[in-house]
Amino acid sequence: MTRGKFITLEGVDGAGKSTHLAFIADWLRGQGREVVVTREPGGTPLGETLRELLLHQPMDPDTELLLMFAARQQHLAERILPALARGAWVVSDRFTDASYAYQCGGRGIAVERVAVLEAWVQRGFSPDLTLLFDVPPEVAEARRAAVRAADRFEREADSFFARVRNAYLDRARAEPSRIRVLDARQSIAALQDEIRALLQSLA
Repeated sequence: MTRGKFITLEGVDGAGKSTHLAFIADWLRGQGREVVVTREPGGTPLGETLRELLLHQPMDPDTELLLMFAARQQHLAERILPALARGAWVVSDRFTDASYAYQCGGRGIAVERVAVLEAWVQRGFSPDLTLLFDVPPEVAEARRAAVRAADRFEREADSFFARVRNAYLDRARAEPSRIRVLDARQSIAALQDEIRALLQSLA
């Protein structure tokens, strides 16, 4: 059986990536694919429990990083890898690029430390395609301001999100064939045209 594809969506809080998750899943299903939609942190019962802690409990940045990778290990073992093995396409709202952006860029943890955890947990595994929804800081801030029940990440200062965005863009420059940067200021229709073309090239 042909292995499925793994697609991830990334971007700062307020970039609007979640809007396009259902579109991607529906388009792939229209092509006859089995699609598994998931998210990080989360994706499994244990992962969702860890997600609640990560989003709402104060913690040391190193603890945050370790919990992210604990949830990711379970996510890979229980959901992502089995789905790919049976030929399904997996679409995830965030994956390891988010750890480099938020924990390295945002929190200031050394890249080398995240790389060690990535190598341990993923063993060379990475997404086939990553869509990075990029917006200027002021646009993302305005969108976040409209969210009533913000979690502890969404309540971070604008400077935090500026660092996160820069870290994402650094990742995209380092891996341009995998990470495709999308201008999330565009209309939904224009963005979906771009996304559709990228999905067609992956298929």
